[in-house]
Amino acid sequence: MVNIIAVAVIVLMVVGAVIYIYKEKKKGRKCIGCPMAGSCAKCHCNGKKP
Repeated sequence: MVNIIAVAVIVLMVVGAVIYIYKEKKKGRKCIGCPMAGSCAKCHCNGKKP
């Protein structure tokens, strides 16, 4: 029973992440984890400056 609950929680987390990524990509955001994702031309999240 515990294994079923653990698997269900993991599946729900993965499905939630996929839905979130899908919605963000549909809005046109290029790099989802970036704080400037909606306004930057390129993703600068890795610390490199343009």
